[in-house]
Amino acid sequence: MNDKVIRGSTIIPGLRYRDAHAAIDWLCKAFGFEKHAVYENEHGRVMHAQLVHGGGMVMLGEVSPDGFGEYIAQPDEIHGRETQCACVIVSDCKAHYERAKAAGAEIVEEYAEKEYGGAGYACRDPQGHLWWIGSYDPWQVA
Repeated sequence: MNDKVIRGSTIIPGLRYRDAHAAIDWLCKAFGFEKHAVYENEHGRVMHAQLVHGGGMVMLGEVSPDGFGEYIAQPDEIHGRETQCACVIVSDCKAHYERAKAAGAEIVEEYAEKEYGGAGYACRDPQGHLWWIGSYDPWQVA
């Protein structure tokens, strides 16, 4: 299969948070995401949110013990481990690193220039999810 590259994200990471409102606020402040859409239920719980960063997007919602949520564990339930993480491409990785640290991100891999090009670091958000942030853009022709 050889799908054409289209504008916008065709693969969008999905995350669950115990406090989705806090996660949205922190991701916007610390990582520079912008709210695209936030849908709440009648009790004010986030059922579905879309946050954008450049041409990318993540979707998130509240932890739920039923439906699709029963297949997703939270990092603190599995000793802080993850089976995947979202990668965010930024133009100024060093400035992003400083911003995330100032916002309280737990740095798990310090900022470093990479042999393959660009720079990067890894961190956890306040609810334990793992993120890789880097300036290497695999879509750019070398």
